[in-house]
Amino acid sequence: MTSRSVLISVAAASFGMIAVAMYLQHVMDLLPCPLCVIQRYLFIAIGVTALVGAFARKPKLGAGLGLLAALGGVGVGAKHLYVLAHPGLSCGIDPMETFLNKIPTATFLPWVFQADGLCENATEGFFGLSIPQWAVVWFGIFALVSLWTLLRRRA
Repeated sequence: MTSRSVLISVAAASFGMIAVAMYLQHVMDLLPCPLCVIQRYLFIAIGVTALVGAFARKPKLGAGLGLLAALGGVGVGAKHLYVLAHPGLSCGIDPMETFLNKIPTATFLPWVFQADGLCENATEGFFGLSIPQWAVVWFGIFALVSLWTLLRRRA
């Protein structure tokens, strides 16, 4: 398996995570909170860097940047799980939400990037895990695959 095919697979899976997020938001009516929106940006960053690495023939660069985004996603996901584990904490209507909703991407694509939900409402379970738990699992998978791609000898 070449680094290029691995990176293309990572990109497809990370964009698939955005498709799942759109389904949850627009079909299941689960509004994204600020931490969810940050995770969306990070999934997109993983996908874009993987594609750049695959098609610019710079797999190490794509894997390295993807690894950074994936580790950031693990951190944001861990923060989200911390909020869920400590009732009373919330990232709800706060400066982070206001800031995120004023970023140009949220202005131009509010149906993807506008944070309207509360972090503590992300307890909906799918196959035994909550949405933030699934996000951490996928960020972890992307981090491991990116690290493997970064450390392997052949392209």
